[in-house]
Amino acid sequence: MAARLTSLGLSPRLEQHAHHVSIETEVPDSLPAEAWREALEAVAEADRFGLLANSLNGRTLWAAVHKGTPATGNVRGPDHQR
Repeated sequence: MAARLTSLGLSPRLEQHAHHVSIETEVPDSLPAEAWREALEAVAEADRFGLLANSLNGRTLWAAVHKGTPATGNVRGPDHQR
């Protein structure tokens, strides 16, 4: 995921936590629509993702990937297992 974001010209930061890895990157106003689409496809692979945006700090795209393996192979989205 971080490699895909880097290939788009972004500078992702990874941080290890006890149960997940977080990835954050600032998104410039000049990012083309196609690159936005690719960035969203990349973070959509995470367990959780989002965008923080405000007039003071700009836009930060973030994602979190759980370190553990799901209890079953049939997962219906973040925190929803059958």
